[in-house]
Amino acid sequence: MKKLALAIAPVIALLATAPAALAQKIPLNNISNYLNGLTTMQSEFTQINPDGTISSGTVYIHRPNRVRFEYKNTNQLVLASGGQVAVFDAKSNQGPQIYPLSETPLSIILAPNVNLARQGMVTGHSEVKNTTVVTAQDPAHPEYGNIQMVFTNPTELRQWIVTDDTGKKTTVILGEGRKGVSFQPSTFVIESELQRRR
Repeated sequence: MKKLALAIAPVIALLATAPAALAQKIPLNNISNYLNGLTTMQSEFTQINPDGTISSGTVYIHRPNRVRFEYKNTNQLVLASGGQVAVFDAKSNQGPQIYPLSETPLSIILAPNVNLARQGMVTGHSEVKNTTVVTAQDPAHPEYGNIQMVFTNPTELRQWIVTDDTGKKTTVILGEGRKGVSFQPSTFVIESELQRRR
């Protein structure tokens, strides 16, 4: 099952280089606390697709378990809510491709309780060019792929790279995010989007 859509979105190109004094690896506990404290966020994003093409748009995150990727100049959309991911292909007249959110690496950061200290979850944790890079997977299902997250210090998610179950990589680079944003409930409802497109 292709998870192209949700591999989509997520890693952020760093807009600035952190001072050398801050060049230290952020502890996993701090990163877990940061993600658990992130309830809503809206950000522009740039996406590097597995085939090398580049897309852009706006991402809306409402933890837990909800995200919406809207792409510029196209009717393409990716929605996650109710434990499912729906990929609306702008070039298709068929309904969306739907699959379980739990089978995508992005579910790791959308989970109700992020615990990166869980055994087998983190497979990489390093300091790279004044950023902290964390690679994580579902310990029970490593075959679903992984997500590599890039954080600046003070702790801020800047980008992520999703490697899906077929080995394809999708990079999402975030712009300056607006946190604590209020969204209409229908923003994340797959059925609402289905009705709008009929």
